[in-house]
Amino acid sequence: MSESASSGAQSSTPAPPAKDPMKGFRGVQAGTLVLQAIVVGLALPVVAQLGDGLSSMQGWTVGGIAVALLVCCGLLRYPWSIWVILALNVALIGFVVTLPWVTVIGVLFLAVWLWLMWLRRDVARRMAEGRLPSQQSS
Repeated sequence: MSESASSGAQSSTPAPPAKDPMKGFRGVQAGTLVLQAIVVGLALPVVAQLGDGLSSMQGWTVGGIAVALLVCCGLLRYPWSIWVILALNVALIGFVVTLPWVTVIGVLFLAVWLWLMWLRRDVARRMAEGRLPSQQSS
C-alpha cells in the first residue's frame, strides 16, 4: 500500500452503542433491594429475642419478606415489580402493633423507594426530552 493511500483513508470506527440509563437505574434498585434484605434479615435476631421467636408467624413473615426482597432483584426488568416492592414495605409497616422496630425499617425503606421512584420518573422525563448527558452529541 502506498503512503498516500494509507494516510488518506481514515478508519471509521462505529459509534459506541447508546447507554441505557434505565439499565443502570435497575442496578441501583437491585443494590437497594440487597441492602434492604440484609437489614430485614438482621431484624430476625430481634424477632427471636423481643418477638414471639423465629418459629412463630412473626419470624416466618419477616424471614419471608427478606427472601422476597432478594427474589425481587431478578424481577426488576418487569414494570410491575415496583408494586411488589412497595407492597413488601407496606407489609413491614403492618407490624406496627406487634414489632414496632420492624415498622421503622419499613418506613425508612419506603421513603427510600419513593425517592427512587421520583428519580426514575425524572430520568425518564429527561430521556424523553433528550437532555441526558449520554444523549448529547460530542
